[in-house]
Amino acid sequence: QLQVVESGGGLAQAGGSLRLSCTASGRTFSSYTMGWFRQAPGKDREFVATITWNGANTYADSVKGRFTISRDNAKNTVYLQMNSLKPEDTAVYYCAARGPYDQTYTYWGQGTQVTVSS
Repeated sequence: QLQVVESGGGLAQAGGSLRLSCTASGRTFSSYTMGWFRQAPGKDREFVATITWNGANTYADSVKGRFTISRDNAKNTVYLQMNSLKPEDTAVYYCAARGPYDQTYTYWGQGTQVTVSS
């Protein structure tokens, strides 16, 4: 079992940067695919980025070139570096973990608010 906790959200101006962190408990963190998702008010939760156990990453088109996902397995932590922020990036950001044999993300954090002002 894995528990994940996000941190690093806050308020930023358009064009600014924030870095989100997600720290997980559990000794098998390195085998999990980790993902970031977000949910804006009145909208469905959407995929942002994912990183596999060996560092392969995928991004939503809306954040490609602006956001970077990375992981430090020694620290059981995954990061989301967000640059060139836009007001439409405002959302609650969630970290999630998917086991090596799972089809879906099983473990979710509580979320961290990111607000981008214009």
